[in-house]
Amino acid sequence: MFWLLQHVEPATERAEQAQTSAEHVPIIVQIVNRYFGQYAYDFEMKYTHPFWTWFLAKFETTPEAAFGPYTPENAIPWYTVMFIIACILSVTIIWILKGRLSQEEPEHGQQTLELSVLTIRGLLEDIIGPHGLKYFPIIMTFAVLILVSNLMGMFPLFMSPTSATSVTFALGITSFIYYNYIGVKENGLLGHLKHFAGPIWWIGWLIFPIELISNFVRPFSLGIRLFGNMFADEKVAELFATIFPPVTYWLIPIILMPLGLLIAFIQTFVFILLSTIYVSEVSHPPHDSQREHGHADDESEEFIVPVLT
Repeated sequence: MFWLLQHVEPATERAEQAQTSAEHVPIIVQIVNRYFGQYAYDFEMKYTHPFWTWFLAKFETTPEAAFGPYTPENAIPWYTVMFIIACILSVTIIWILKGRLSQEEPEHGQQTLELSVLTIRGLLEDIIGPHGLKYFPIIMTFAVLILVSNLMGMFPLFMSPTSATSVTFALGITSFIYYNYIGVKENGLLGHLKHFAGPIWWIGWLIFPIELISNFVRPFSLGIRLFGNMFADEKVAELFATIFPPVTYWLIPIILMPLGLLIAFIQTFVFILLSTIYVSEVSHPPHDSQREHGHADDESEEFIVPVLT
């Protein structure tokens, strides 16, 4: 909703920006819009455009001013196409790395996959506890999908979908919904809301609104952090690449590639680390009474599962 704070630009400036941005759209996105853009455009004009026209009129602006011109050529945004490709690539990469599972002679792909699995499992056990292993599928999905999305910008014909706020906010909201769902499921709705008030009842009335606001800010902080770093990384590379063209078109990206790899991995780790911390705040180990009486070892063994099942 940050675009509501911006002034409406003249139509000529918006047209120039649209033409400039169209030149940087990957050819894959152009092909998708060539075959499916008209269908998406008809759907938008029939369903979504009237709603945004009504809603944005309250802020004295228009959908074209907020989102740009509506045309069949840009009906399907580049970040939507890139994110779908990232999902396909994530599944493909896991399938390739998994290879032929073998305990006697594991292949290199299997060893790489097992190392990644053990890393995420260790993170869950250290922050949440042994019972946190049941959240492994979601956290691992976040890790693979975000890492692939971050790295896509380093390859020709692709752009990083995580350099668009629509994608990063969607990921942040997904994490937000997931850990609140866990809190409600394990503690009940009243129990989940009660933990926002803190352990001291007589100042709960003050802590509750502060914690509630902090909780609702989390998806935006997750999205802005991921978007800001990935967008800045691409813009820095683009800026330096135009210093001495055409030599810097190839030289600068190669020089900055190690930095880009580091940022991609760090931002992936930060996202899953914060998501795991949020889950740990609302998730509690089962049978707390047994744990208090020294039965933690038996419970830990219950949650130990094979690395790849």
